[in-house]
Amino acid sequence: MLKLIRTIQSTLRYKMLVLVLFPIVLIMPIALVLAIYWGSQFSYEQLFIKVNTDLSVAEDNFHRLQQDYLNTLARLAESYTFNTALESKSGGVIHQQLEKIRQQNDFSYLHLLGLGGRITFSTDADLPQRAHPSPSLLIALQGAPKVEIEIFSAEALEAQSPGLANRVALPLLETPRATPTDQQVEERGMMIRALYPVKNSRGEVVAILDGGVLLNGNFKFVDTIRDLVYGPGSLPEGSIGTVTVFLDDVRITTNVPRAVNERALGTRVSDEVRTQVLEHGEKWIDRAFVVNDWYISAYQPIVDVNGERVGMLYAGFLEAPSRNALWQALVVLILLFLALMLLSSLLSIRGAKSIFKPLEMMMSVVRATREGYTRRIGQVSSTDEIGVLAKEFDLLLDLLQQRNRQMQEWTDQLEEKVEERTTELKLKNERLLSMIQTLKETRAQLINAEKLAALGELTAGVAHEINNPTAVMLGNLDLLVAELGKDAEPVKEEIDLVIEQIFRIKDIINSLLQYARTDQMSGVAAYTDVNSVIEHTLVLVRHLRSKSDFEINLDLQATRQVKINSQELQQVLVNLVVNGVHALHQRDGEIRLRSSDWESKGVVIEVIDNGSGIAPERLGSIFNPFNSGKPTGEGTGLGLSVSYSLIKKYGGDIRVKSELGKGSVFTIWLYREADMVDDEKSLFEHYNY
Repeated sequence: MLKLIRTIQSTLRYKMLVLVLFPIVLIMPIALVLAIYWGSQFSYEQLFIKVNTDLSVAEDNFHRLQQDYLNTLARLAESYTFNTALESKSGGVIHQQLEKIRQQNDFSYLHLLGLGGRITFSTDADLPQRAHPSPSLLIALQGAPKVEIEIFSAEALEAQSPGLANRVALPLLETPRATPTDQQVEERGMMIRALYPVKNSRGEVVAILDGGVLLNGNFKFVDTIRDLVYGPGSLPEGSIGTVTVFLDDVRITTNVPRAVNERALGTRVSDEVRTQVLEHGEKWIDRAFVVNDWYISAYQPIVDVNGERVGMLYAGFLEAPSRNALWQALVVLILLFLALMLLSSLLSIRGAKSIFKPLEMMMSVVRATREGYTRRIGQVSSTDEIGVLAKEFDLLLDLLQQRNRQMQEWTDQLEEKVEERTTELKLKNERLLSMIQTLKETRAQLINAEKLAALGELTAGVAHEINNPTAVMLGNLDLLVAELGKDAEPVKEEIDLVIEQIFRIKDIINSLLQYARTDQMSGVAAYTDVNSVIEHTLVLVRHLRSKSDFEINLDLQATRQVKINSQELQQVLVNLVVNGVHALHQRDGEIRLRSSDWESKGVVIEVIDNGSGIAPERLGSIFNPFNSGKPTGEGTGLGLSVSYSLIKKYGGDIRVKSELGKGSVFTIWLYREADMVDDEKSLFEHYNY
């Protein structure tokens, strides 16, 4: 194999053949595979679209047939003959009318109910006592007609019409892929129950027409829907369309064949379909194993009057005829591709020969010229671009031979001059590099010195101005505690908090002074429990509750400690919480603080508010100094800039996500081991954030 590759790489003839045949032997098979894959996928997608449409048509007819039964009762209730007989209490006429409607429309039972729910007239000889209780009956008593699916127990069926329970009893048959069950017989009945109120001339309800159509074993019902959904010419030859009504997962009426001239009554649906449709309430549009074969199937749940999933409506057709038609089309496509590949290969090889023959002659001349021999291509029969190129190649060789002699003379002269200039440039280049390096070092030293000088001068002045008032405040607080004595106990916690914050101010000033001195550290980092810092932060911001009504919720899941100055972390959290509170405008304002472990690296802290949010155009510059979104006169615009610098100093990161009108999320990442960043790098990252 390796030898073959080397032969192809070293021979123009084989390279040309490979380049010519490459699209045929590689790309065309790939295209064929993709076409087969796409064709099969597209075909099945079309089949699924069709069966989904079939199910929609079946569902429409399912509901239309229910409405037809209700309309039948409506025509009876509003007929002159029936109302006249009802007013005159002519029992014989009423019974005759009910029996006629029951026989003409295949009602399983038909009753006339009184306002108390008792049956006053019925088509059965043995008059039942009371109607089956149902939410639909209550609606009908209030004057609104109703038709719904209801599930009747064996006792309820027998109470409505003697012998009806015997018609329903259906032995369950063992079915492949069905959910295992210990049940042997299905004795319940699925009933289309139509209730229509009969009103007098004053519009008052005086009676209820109660008619039920049993779906168990009702082949006329499913055959009617099937004939409407799968009419002549709607399916490939050899395929059959089927419709089924399920009670739970049992086929109670169907035209799916189990054997010759035998319907699959008592068989059950596959477990995966039952789970998706009955348990999850979702449609099934896919292949499914139905009794003993694969069908392109669509199922959807049937919901009863109580809103519960009690069964399924199914529409589908045999997959095999459609699959066979697809494979026949794919075989024709494969044969067509093979024929095209063979024809293309023959034409490509013939065309390649007219190209590589003149090129091989040119190559032989090149080899001879490289070895020092003088050889020319001579006369070429081809008149295309390759033939013209061969002729021009001979002329070029003649011209090249002449120019070579001239070039050799010029080269000798040029080499002498280049050698002289090279020596001079080496000396100048060495001096220039030395000067550039010195300039870089000097410039860096000047920038650093200027920065530190300005920072030291500013820090010293600020520290002096702040330390004096804080010392006075501490002294006065000590005097206040001493003067008040026990009277200071009620506000001791607040006094301690003020003293603690004054010492925090002094620590911050000391940190600024240390940062200004290049020979000392800018802060003392120690392993810190971020959850404790967060909880302590709430004490510092609780005074804001008096100005704004909001909730603060904690979700502290972090288990690791991180190396950081706890006061600096608290400063960052206080700033973020205060900013979040200022962004709250609604009455149900909320601030959430969450902590969690950051893989094995450290911890993550989130400060979340449901306030007004930040405009998208401000998100890119929110951490820049003097960039404040608060009204003029409120805030300095330095809080987020300082917070960003403090987190970056420990190698961490802080980011923000926000949406106008919905709120903001500030996220802080802290490493377990602090990666201290020098001032110059921190400033560079800050102003290029």
